[in-house]
Formats: sequence, structure tokens, C-alpha cells
Amino acid sequence: MSSRTSDSITSHDRLANAIRFLAIDAVEAANSGHPGLPMGAADIATVLFTKVLKYDPSRPFWPDRDRFVLSAGHGSMLLYSVMHLAGYKKVTIDEIKRFRQLGSLTPGHPENFVTEGIETTTGPLGQGIATAVGMAMAERLLAARFGSDVVDHYTYVLASDGDLMEGISQEAADLAGHLKLSKLIVMWDDNKISIDGPTSISGSTNQLARFAASGWATAAVDGHDPEAILAALEAAKASDRPTLISCRTTIGFGSPKKAGSEKVHGSPLGAEEIVATRAALGWEAPAFVVPEDALNGWRAAGAAGRAAREAWEARFAARPAEERTEFERRVAGTLPAALEGAIVAAKEKAVKDGGAVATRKSSEMVLDFITPAVPEMVGGSADLTGSNNTKAKGAKSVTPDDFSGSFIHYGVREHGMAAAMNGMALHKGLIPFSGGFMVFSDYCRPAIRLAALMGERVIHVLTHDSIGLGEDGPTHQPVEHLAALRAIPNLLVMRPCDTVETAECWQIALQSTDRPSALILSRQNLPILRTDATAVNRSAEGAYEILAASGPAQASLFATGSEVSLAVEAAKLLEAQGVPTRVVSIPSFELFLERPAAERAKVIGDAPAKVAVEAAIRMGWDAIVGSNAAFVGMTSFGASAPAKELYAHFGITAQQVAARALDQLRQA
Repeated sequence: MSSRTSDSITSHDRLANAIRFLAIDAVEAANSGHPGLPMGAADIATVLFTKVLKYDPSRPFWPDRDRFVLSAGHGSMLLYSVMHLAGYKKVTIDEIKRFRQLGSLTPGHPENFVTEGIETTTGPLGQGIATAVGMAMAERLLAARFGSDVVDHYTYVLASDGDLMEGISQEAADLAGHLKLSKLIVMWDDNKISIDGPTSISGSTNQLARFAASGWATAAVDGHDPEAILAALEAAKASDRPTLISCRTTIGFGSPKKAGSEKVHGSPLGAEEIVATRAALGWEAPAFVVPEDALNGWRAAGAAGRAAREAWEARFAARPAEERTEFERRVAGTLPAALEGAIVAAKEKAVKDGGAVATRKSSEMVLDFITPAVPEMVGGSADLTGSNNTKAKGAKSVTPDDFSGSFIHYGVREHGMAAAMNGMALHKGLIPFSGGFMVFSDYCRPAIRLAALMGERVIHVLTHDSIGLGEDGPTHQPVEHLAALRAIPNLLVMRPCDTVETAECWQIALQSTDRPSALILSRQNLPILRTDATAVNRSAEGAYEILAASGPAQASLFATGSEVSLAVEAAKLLEAQGVPTRVVSIPSFELFLERPAAERAKVIGDAPAKVAVEAAIRMGWDAIVGSNAAFVGMTSFGASAPAKELYAHFGITAQQVAARALDQLRQA
């Protein structure tokens, strides 16, 4: 038996039912959506948003707010209902009525770039909980830098059975447990229902035991008992570990015929069942009407957060001016003025040193210059630190007991790493970057796609970018991956040809505040082709002439990354045969295609022979050089052998490029 008094039951139930019926009515009006989760999890959300969460609807993004992530994004009407009830001004009742309609602030899944107050886009299951791990990491990292009187907040997650089924949840849970992210609290809507039916038809994992094995504290409560939910949340806040709370709920709570069934998971209740549910829960208000007592209760809860915000603002104002300025700069995402000088210095060193180096090593050298200049950068690697070269000189590793470092050992958890980086970027105050083999970008792809969708500045260093990695063979040699990454809208893919371009690409990535970047880097050594070390960033043009022809060009050769030097060799062969040849380096398709058509045409030129070369498939190149250009690249998977032998075996050679140009000239 619950110890709740009659008054507390009435008050809580009225607040929770306001969530339920806004969700029911919105889904019914849209004839689309998921009413089951909002109905089942309304008690959890009510306790969290009225008793626990530190937030202020009038200032949705004040820095020290608690973060709430609805990992079960299909239950978006739970969040929209709460936001409207608590007083988020833009989530009006008219927007609730426009649920899932074009241009509304209430899309089918929560979109942080659409609706003010939503912390992250969710929908693909597992992404929310993994992103929240990054948010909790960011809180610890910033607290270590600025102190707990400036940074001291929790990250709460509402997760579904589906979130915990997805493999990324294990990567996220394992990392969070290892790092002892005690301010991460996950509430599991344990309703034992999925779209196909009871979860027992597809799984039998003891989730509490699984999380406990990963270093989490765990608890199990009745998800419809507000006192039990509150007690579990308070205990979780006192824990020295992240916490998973199993909240046993009934999906579609209150529906006489559909509660507890998959029938209420992703379909409207229907008019007849809505009438029955209103009667069952004693809700007499018509559709989209919230009774005054319930609305007043919610608005009072939302307004209560103002005091916490104002107290934080007073504490922050008392800090030294220099510290306040630095914190505000980082949260705003503004780069320090020292970056440009660091980039120029890196270029100057590269030109002075000369010699051939792999661009993965070039990147490491550049990081040694730019990380001191941009202290908010936080690096990492998926257990490939020595291969990706993402640990700058002097960078200290983050440990469970010391977050003052700036390098994270993510372990072999590429997907979890990519999602955590999204969370760090969304949190604000940090610029996350990490390393992995390019072929394993497949493991990161869902999180990279979300970063592009949300327009977040995260930087993926993807090394071992072609058959040039050699002996590891076709399982590790990316062939289609450049095309696949370039296919993601709003992702900036950059493949530099030497250390100077690598420095410029790092500068571009850091300056791209509204999209993620992928730096595609070689394992094999590449010569220095650029000898200019000025502040001018040629790579920002996307494509530019790196080698001019001896006269009016008869051949134009186009290449990226490691194949630019190969194209330069081919140009020398052609020039020796009396064919004036130019070479165009294309560090970024995206940047080039963003330039006006006239500028692009000038770079491409009108030489009768055009040959593109890249140790990858052709897909995407026609948009750059046209379908009539010749292409030297890959049409199959790779093989296991030293890099030079592989390039020769697959015909990616200077001789082959020159021969294709001559063929075109003969046919002209």
C-alpha cells in the first residue's frame, strides 16, 4: 500500500493526467503517433519536472540547468506536454494541436533545432542514452575547469525497452560506469512492451544486472507511485555511480481496453477508447483543455526553477571577470584569437621541416600547436591512440577520479564514442574530437548523421583512409566510405594532401560551428606539396590549382589526399611528353560545391582531357568533374599487401593517370 495522502494523490494524479490527455488528444488529431509511452510514463515525468529537475522555462538554455533527454523519442508528446504545461512559451496549445504537422514546433520526434528547450534530437533508439553520457562527461570536465559553484548539474534520461536493446546502450553504459558518471540518472520505462508485442518474445536480459555489471547503481520501483519514484531519484543523486532506475509501468495507463498492450504503442486510441479513458481517469475536460488547477500546478512548478537560476547567476557574477569571460566564450562556442597564429605556425614548421609524413602524423603535429590555443578541445580515440595520433603533446588522460585532463580513452566503442561526442557538443563549452580507422566510420554513422542533422561541431579524425594502409587487407581498407560520408547532408568531409592542407582543414573544422567534420587521413607518408605558410586558407576554397600547367592546359588532373602527389607525378610525365598539365587539389567536395557555379567552372577549367584520381569508388565525382572525365580509382574491395604493391595492382599509378589523359586527348 502507498503511504500517499488523499490530497497528494489527487494533486499528483491531476498533473500526470494533464500530460496523458494532451498526448492522447494530439495523437488523435494527427492520426499518428505514440500515445502509450506518454500515458505510461506520465507519473515519472511529473515527479521529475515538479520535484527534482533544475530548470527554468523562461531561460531554457541557462548553463547550469539539469539536462533531460527523452531517449525514447517516439514518446515525444510526453515532452511536448510537459513543456507546454511547465510554461515553455513557444510550445503553445496551438503547437500541441499541430503535432506532427509541417512547420510545427512539435514534430514526430524531438528535434533540438526545431523546439527551444529540447536538449537533443532523439528517435533512433539508443542514441539518446549514449548522447546523455557525453553530456554527463561534459559536466564533469567543465566542473574540473571552472569549479562546482559554476558547473554542478545532473543529466536525466527517460529510456525505453528499445533503447536498452540497441547495442549502443551497452557501449554507453560501460563507458559511463567506468568513468563513474554519478550525475547521470537513467529512468527506464520498464513496460515490457515493444511494437511486436511483449518484450519476452525477443529478449530475456536482466537489465538491472547488466548495468550493475557495468558499474552502475540500480533500483526498481513502481512507475506509478510518485513517492517511490521520488525516493529513487533522491537516492540516485546521492550515489557515487551512475544510476539505472527500473520504473515498472503500464503502457497506455488508463485505457480500459488497450493498456498494457502493443496496440497502444504506436497508434491513436480512437474516439471510443478516448471517451472510455477519460471516464476511467475522471478527466472531464474536453480535448486540448487543461483544467485550471492542473495548469496552475504545472506553471508553479516551472516557475520554481527561477530561484535556482538566479542564485547561479549571482554566484557566477561573483567570479573574477577573466574567468567569467572565458566561461562565456566557451559556452558561446567562440574560438580564441590565438587559433589563427597557431595554424600559421604549424604551416611554417611543416614547410621548414619538409620531408614526407603521413597526414595522420601531420594532424598530430597540428594538434600540438592548436590545442594549447584552443583549450576547450577534448580529444580521444577508440583504442587507436597510437594509430590515430589524436593525443596532443602534453595532453593528460581523463580518468574516473580526475577529469582535469583533455584526452578520453573511449575503448573499442566507436558508436558510443561518436554519440558521446554529440552530447559533449550539445552541452556546450567543449569542442570534442576523436580518432578511429576510417573503415569503422560505419560503426559511427548513425551518430555522425545525427550530428549533421543537429548542426553540431564535432570532429572525427578518420585515419588509414584507403588501400594505402596496406597489409591489414580489405576488411580494414575503406573503398566506399568516402562516398558514403559525402552523402550525409551537412557533414564536412576533408581529405588533405599534406601537412599544410591538414592544418587548414583543422582550422576549417574548428571554425565550422554549425556542422560536424570528418578529417580523412593517410597511413602512408606523403610529400609536402604546399610551400606557402601564410594565413590564407586555400583549402577553404574546397578545390584549387595546386600545380599550374607550363602553358594553356591540355590536361587537368583532379585528386584528393594521398592521390594529389600521384597526380603531380602524372603531370610531370605528361609535361615531359609536351602536354601542358595542371593539377587541382580538392580537399573538400562540400566546400567546393558551395561556391558559385562560375567560380567552380574556373577551377575545373576547359582542358580537353580531364582525369580524376582517388583510391576509392567514383561515386560523387561526376558532380565535380562531370561524367565525361576519366576516373582512376577502385571498383572492388582491396587486398592484403604493402601499399605500393596495392596501388600498382589496382592501377592507381601516375603512369595510368597519364595514360588516361593521353587517351582522352587522342579521342578529342
